[in-house]
Parts: sequence; structure tokens; C-alpha cells
Amino acid sequence: MLRVEHLKKIYGEDEHAVEAIGDLTFEVRENELVCVVGPSGCGKTTLLKCMSGLLAPTAGDVRLEDQFVEGPPEQMALVFQEYSRSLYPWMTVRQNVQFPLRRKKLPKGEIRRLVEETVRSVGLSAFLDRYPWELSGGMQQRVAIARALAYQPQILLMDEPFASVDAQTRADLEDMVLELRRQFGVTIVFVTHDIDEAVYLSDRIVVLTPSPTRVLEILEVKLPHPRDQVTTKELPDFTRLRGHVWRSIKRPEQAGGIAEAAATAGAS
Repeated sequence: MLRVEHLKKIYGEDEHAVEAIGDLTFEVRENELVCVVGPSGCGKTTLLKCMSGLLAPTAGDVRLEDQFVEGPPEQMALVFQEYSRSLYPWMTVRQNVQFPLRRKKLPKGEIRRLVEETVRSVGLSAFLDRYPWELSGGMQQRVAIARALAYQPQILLMDEPFASVDAQTRADLEDMVLELRRQFGVTIVFVTHDIDEAVYLSDRIVVLTPSPTRVLEILEVKLPHPRDQVTTKELPDFTRLRGHVWRSIKRPEQAGGIAEAAATAGAS
């Protein structure tokens, strides 16, 4: 569905140039959930902005269903980390969720149905007429996700969306993402710095090197579905994959020798 090919991004020019992304190539298949992880400052957010068409790469390209991404595609939606900045505080939950749908010029009844369906799917039906400042951080992020889903994207890009919430809320939101993916059949690219989160959510994990960023390895995650915050994370294969990803990020020079073993973890 989505292909990143020899993507490169340089900020500035001449002696002030900073090579944020060196050379990235990977693909995302239809209906899968791919997590992107890497060391702090390796350009994960820059990558996501290039993938979404919000930022032009210096070289290389991004293709969505064989169409070059040169601006934000209609088939794509993006959920940011800073949910409090992405919601309009003077609008209710209902108004925030329906706001992007104005571009689609849908009948009012269809807009109402989409808004109510997606807000219900994130468990906030009772808060449709509340304002963001009346909600907790986790609830605000649910609103941002509902807004993205109401737009009916084929692919959803998520930029460290749960980094600013507490551990319990994060776990609840992770389970919600897995359920929404099943319910709506949307393809998801999920950028995170949390290794446990990446292993728990993913079908595959793209591990990035330090900047200038390249793909260090791509790991298949064959943990069984449905996943559970307790039983899944107690599985030996979960522990083995988590340890491998941690070593890949912290000691990338050692990753190559054990990548093959980790890539098949969970096959049994």
C-alpha cells in the first residue's frame, strides 16, 4: 500500500546542512500495523511528515498505491503526539470530529453518522457535546483518533500518540488501537519510542539507526491475536523480541548477528 524508497532529508544548506534522514527504504502492506522505532533524535517525526506529504524530501520518494505523495493524500490521516494542540478548544467533541469532513461535502446525515460512529468506537458517546478542556489527556487523544477515523482513511499515520499519557491510559489506548484496526480495517504506521508498545502492537517493526537515519532491520512479529496486556507480555517470544529491539537500538553494531533469530520469534 505504501512504499518509502531511498528517502533522504537534509535541513539547511552548505556548512549549516544537517542530514536528518540518510537513506530509507521500506514498505507497508495493506491492512497491517507497522511500528517504526529508533533512538531519540533519529528523525522518526521527520519521516512521518515526509510520508504524509507535509514535508518534501530532499531525495527519494513516497508512493501510496503507486501514486507519488507530493502533498497530503485524501486516503491518509495523521494523529499527532500533541493532542491538546491538534484539537480546537472552542469546538465541542462533535464539532472537532466533523471539522475535516467539510472537505468531503457529504450529506449532513452521513456526517452525523460518521461522527457518532467513530466517537462511539473510542468510547466517548457521552461526551459529544463537551469541550476538549473538559476532558482528560487520554480522552482528548481518543477524540483526535476519532476525528482521523471519521475521515475514512485507508492508512493512518500515528506520531508517538500516547507519549504524553500515563501508563494505564497508554495500555487502554493501545488496546483501543488494536480494536479499531480490526473494526475499521485501516492500515496503520505507528511511530513510537516505546519498545514494549512496538512489540505489542505490531505485525512488523522497522528499526532505524541513529541519524543520519537508515533502516537497520525489519522484524516480523508473529505473536498471537487477540493480544492482551498481561498474557501477551508474559510470553517468552514477547520478551525475546523486546530484548532484541532494545539491543538493536542501544547497540546497533550487534544487531546483525541475531536479527534472523528474532525475526522468526513467535513462529511456533
